[in-house]
Amino acid sequence: MDPQANTAALPVEATAPPSKEAGGVPDYIKIENFSFYYGANQALKDVTLDIPERQVTAFIGPSGCGKTTLLRNLNRMNDLIEGVRHEGDITVNGRSVFDPTVEVISLRKRIGMVFQKSNPFPKSIYENVIYSLRVAGQTDRQKLDATVERGLRKAALWDEVKDRLHESALGLSGGQMQRLCIARAIANQPQILLMDEPCAALDPIATAKIETLITELKRDFTIVIVTHNMQQAGRCSDRTAFLYLGRLIEVGDTRQIFRQPKQRQTEDYISGRFG
Repeated sequence: MDPQANTAALPVEATAPPSKEAGGVPDYIKIENFSFYYGANQALKDVTLDIPERQVTAFIGPSGCGKTTLLRNLNRMNDLIEGVRHEGDITVNGRSVFDPTVEVISLRKRIGMVFQKSNPFPKSIYENVIYSLRVAGQTDRQKLDATVERGLRKAALWDEVKDRLHESALGLSGGQMQRLCIARAIANQPQILLMDEPCAALDPIATAKIETLITELKRDFTIVIVTHNMQQAGRCSDRTAFLYLGRLIEVGDTRQIFRQPKQRQTEDYISGRFG
């Protein structure tokens, strides 16, 4: 399977995270003393961070600070790179994503990913959405149809494409392609959705649609987004984590981070003095 197919997540036996209303733990992604190496190069240095469920958490920081590396470790996408290693741990709902019994394909079905560049397959819109279901051997037309409609509705794309589901996805606009990739990522009904610069290649109108969509999707998913756009982090996220040179400098409520950062480095970055 294409490693950048927007599939992702935890093994089947891992149950849905307990809700806050039921007294469950709110920080159900926990990154603990996590360091990461590309060969001899250390990209992340002792990062400890809790990510609450059904909120949007933004990773910000200058290029090369480790944002995307950290994001890709949440569903072990970095396993695809030769010579990498890590120290510390990342747990989801109390279970390590590095547990030897965790099946990686299953992990990526529960932790979906949307990439910076939209990557629709050269197939119909319909077949793009159900790609992972086809690979898994699903043939029930009723279930496939329901998945397509549900995914496209959640991605705010149904009304725009419902009359041309069997046309090529490559005929969509850039913003529509990215929303199609979101629909494909959520077809497996993941618990977590990772987004790596999802608006980087989009115009302002398409970006606004994606940002509105992100706000709506957090009702159903825990979302972690990497962005270079300070305004976007401020508009979309509930919490913001600032990384610099592989270290987590500060994390907190987005309003607090942008209005009253506690660390001088955070203030300097947000105000544009570096980065």
